[in-house]
Amino acid sequence: MDVLLHSRSLKEKRAVVRPLIAHLRREFGVTAAEAGHLDLVGRTQVGIAVVAPDMAHCRDVLDTCQRWVESEPHVEFVDARRTYVSDEEF
Repeated sequence: MDVLLHSRSLKEKRAVVRPLIAHLRREFGVTAAEAGHLDLVGRTQVGIAVVAPDMAHCRDVLDTCQRWVESEPHVEFVDARRTYVSDEEF
């Protein structure tokens, strides 16, 4: 997910991104990390991964994560891209 932040320094950015990622991990049982735009003050990319026995569950979890990020007042949701990998592709 690409998001814009209302921060003026990397320190302020970290103060928003760390709790955001921690909440995603804790509440939705996903793996999440800051994955891009590390040196930009007002923007970041958050990568989220989920493993489930069926694709529908993965979609549901990612939809829920996206809705939550979109509702967060400290960030402005820009875009999300998804890639699904099945066990047959390994």
